[in-house]
Amino acid sequence: MTYNCLTTGDQSELSLRQVTSEELLSTRPMNKTAMSSAWHQSRRGRGHRHKEQGRVTRERVEEQRAEDSVPHGTCMTMCPAYELRQREAQNRLHRFEMVADTERDRLPRADVSRAVKEYSRPAAGKDSTRASDLRPPSVLLKTACHLVDDIAASSTFQPWAEVYSFVFDRLRSVRQDMIIQRVSGPDCVAVLEKSVRFLLYASYRLCGQQLQYFDPRINDTHLQECLSWLLESYRDGKHQHQEEFQALSLLYNLGSTEAIQHVLELPERIRSSPAVRLALAVSRAHMERNPVRLLRLAQRLDFIQVCAVHRHLLPCRTDLLLLYSHGHSSRNCRYPLQRLARLLFLKDTLAAELCQVYGVNVTGEWVNFSKSSFTDAVSGELQCRSMHEPLDDEQWNCSAGSVIHGCA
Repeated sequence: MTYNCLTTGDQSELSLRQVTSEELLSTRPMNKTAMSSAWHQSRRGRGHRHKEQGRVTRERVEEQRAEDSVPHGTCMTMCPAYELRQREAQNRLHRFEMVADTERDRLPRADVSRAVKEYSRPAAGKDSTRASDLRPPSVLLKTACHLVDDIAASSTFQPWAEVYSFVFDRLRSVRQDMIIQRVSGPDCVAVLEKSVRFLLYASYRLCGQQLQYFDPRINDTHLQECLSWLLESYRDGKHQHQEEFQALSLLYNLGSTEAIQHVLELPERIRSSPAVRLALAVSRAHMERNPVRLLRLAQRLDFIQVCAVHRHLLPCRTDLLLLYSHGHSSRNCRYPLQRLARLLFLKDTLAAELCQVYGVNVTGEWVNFSKSSFTDAVSGELQCRSMHEPLDDEQWNCSAGSVIHGCA
């Protein structure tokens, strides 16, 4: 049996078509069991959607609360006024922060344009989140530039060990303000880059100093923290000096599988940059215990890269002398000192001193290798610093600013 049924056409016109009885029967209402099951499923679906929407809303509220709880600094000077008055009254100003010609006074006066907030450890009951004591990102970057240009690179402030102590403490305070305010972006990256360069430069210039003036372990701890923070900040986007600091991190951490893995996971455009490719080649030579190739590659590094890798060079030179003492061991065999110095990446005089320390005989311009005379017992007087190229104070001061600014 068929029935006539009015339907809506494609152009909003009513049309008549034949509908069978089977089609009519197929549209009959569901029984109570089916209706109950469908109702419960619909209710469960609505409940799940409501729970998901509620969870997303709670997360947004928590994020907003966390954002609102982050303090934002309002201090537009390098040192908060309250701290400056307190340190001036307690005679705790550093001589780099005093007004000229008042250093010998009973209570020297503070120079507002030179005073910098000092680092203070968090303590119970101490509020370190007051906006008036925190410097915004632009002021923090200005402070870092002042510490580099006017203090670290200055020829008037000596000795440089005291300069290092002052700049180290004040840069630490800058990073503390950044942590409290959760600073990120270009200003954060610029401050961290200056901190890394300063710490690398200091590790080279103050190498071998007494612990009361320079502690390499403390310097290394802060340098590793800055590198880790900086490399993490690079994940936010493209940065101008990213390739340079990826390479510096690998050179400083030669032999670290984590550092190698991090570099290998970088995008192709960064891995293929000249600085990173050279650092990878140096790292591979170090992993293969190939001192000749490593020292040959080290001669292609710029100054700040040498600062990063220099702590690995003395063991590498020791391996080279040991290798040659066995490979060229002969009474009648002589090796040119000048050629050996080039291999060791040293001047002739420093190469001769290093050979004598390890028992390698040097006669005039020739070296006589003997595996029986080579000794691994390094003299206590031999230090990494003794193998550095000698520079006078004027050369050091000229290099400090350009190195920390990334111009050398």
